[in-house]
Amino acid sequence: MKLWNRLNWAGDWTARLRLAAQRMTRRHCVLAGAALLAAGCQVVPKADVGTASAPVPAPEPSATALPTDTGRHRIALLVPLAGDTAAVGQAIANATTMALLDTGADNLRITTYDTSAGVATAARTAIADGNKLILGPLTADGVPAVQAAARPAGVPVIAFANDPAVASPDVFVIGHLPEQSIRRAVQAARARGATRFAALVPEGDYGTRALSALDNALRDYGGALAAQQSYARGNTSIVSAAGRLRTAGGYDTVLIADSARLSIDAAGALQRGARTRARILGTELWSGDAALARAPAMEGALFAAVSDQRYGRFAESYAARFGAQPYRAATLGYDAVLLTLRVARDWKVGAPFPKNELYDKGGFLGVDGAFRFARNGVVERALEVREVKGGEVVAVDPAPTGFGK
Repeated sequence: MKLWNRLNWAGDWTARLRLAAQRMTRRHCVLAGAALLAAGCQVVPKADVGTASAPVPAPEPSATALPTDTGRHRIALLVPLAGDTAAVGQAIANATTMALLDTGADNLRITTYDTSAGVATAARTAIADGNKLILGPLTADGVPAVQAAARPAGVPVIAFANDPAVASPDVFVIGHLPEQSIRRAVQAARARGATRFAALVPEGDYGTRALSALDNALRDYGGALAAQQSYARGNTSIVSAAGRLRTAGGYDTVLIADSARLSIDAAGALQRGARTRARILGTELWSGDAALARAPAMEGALFAAVSDQRYGRFAESYAARFGAQPYRAATLGYDAVLLTLRVARDWKVGAPFPKNELYDKGGFLGVDGAFRFARNGVVERALEVREVKGGEVVAVDPAPTGFGK
C-alpha cells in the first residue's frame, strides 16, 4: 500500500491528483560522501541576507533546457550530488521522486540541479530554465546566492536549512530548528519540577543558538540558568567540559546541545560521582538514535523532536524503492512536494507560485507531522517530548495533530 495513502491527509485536494507517474528527473548522480552533522542537517554560521551580493543577470536557457510545459508546474530542486553531503542530497532527491509516485501527481515537473559545483550557478540555471519555485538549498550558507537569483524573477524559495536567520518574505525555512526543540524540552522539564538549569554547548553557531534558546525558554517558562560550559567538538573536550560543570554544581537539569553519541559521553562524566543525579535535556539531534536507550547515564533524559509515527513507514517504502535506508533529512524533500501539491490546487500553470498560500494558519501535515509557516518565513513544527526510560525511548507528551486558527 502506498505511503501517501497511509498518511491519511485531511482535505479534499487529494482527489484532484491524477494517477500518472512523473517521469524521473534529468540530473541524477550516484551516492557519495558523508552525512551532515549528527541528524543530517548541518548548522552553518549565520548569513546576512540583507548584504547578499547584487543579483547576477540570468544566463540564457541552458543547452538542456526543458521543453515548454502547458500542463505541469516547473519546480527546481537544488541539492548537492557530489562532495561530502552528496548522500544527503541524493536522499532528498529520491524522496521528492517518491512523493510524486506515491501521490500519482502529474502536474509537477521537478528538475534536480546539482549545487556541488556552485550554488549560485545552479540557482541561475534553474531560473533561466523557467522554474517557478525552488526547493533548497540544503544549508543556510547557500541561501543568499539562491535568493540573489530568485528574487528578481519573483520565485520563492523553500530552503531545507535549519537557521531561521535566513528566512524572509520570499525564503521559507523548512528545516528542523533546535530553538523549537529546546523550548519544548524546557517546558516539559519545568512541568516535572526543574528549577535550576545548566548548559553544555559546543563552540560555534549551533552552541550560540542553543544557549540563546535556553535563555528565552527560561524567561518564558521560569527557572534560572545556574552554570554553563562550552567546548570544541570532540569526545575529550566535551567530557572535560562536563567535568568542569559537575564541579561547579548548583543545578538540577543540564541541556547538552550535541549529538546523541557525544551527549552520552558527557552525561557519563556529569553523573560520575555526583551526589544528586541531574536530569539531562537534549535537542532534535538525538532523534532516531537507539544508543540513547542503552546508556544508563541517560535514564530520565528528555528531548523534543518531530514524531516518528509516520517516519517508519516512510523509511520502509524508501528502502523498498531505492535499496537503502534514507537519511533523516530526506523527509524534508517528501514533505516539500506534498506542500507544493497542496498549494497547487488553484495554481495556474505558468503563473507565479502563490506563496501567500503557505501562510495557512491551520498548517499542513506531512511525514514529520503538522507544520506551518509564520509570516517571517520560519517553520513552526508540532513536536513531541520523548524520555529515555527503562531501556527505551518513549513519547511522554505527544505532538499536537494540528494548529488552531
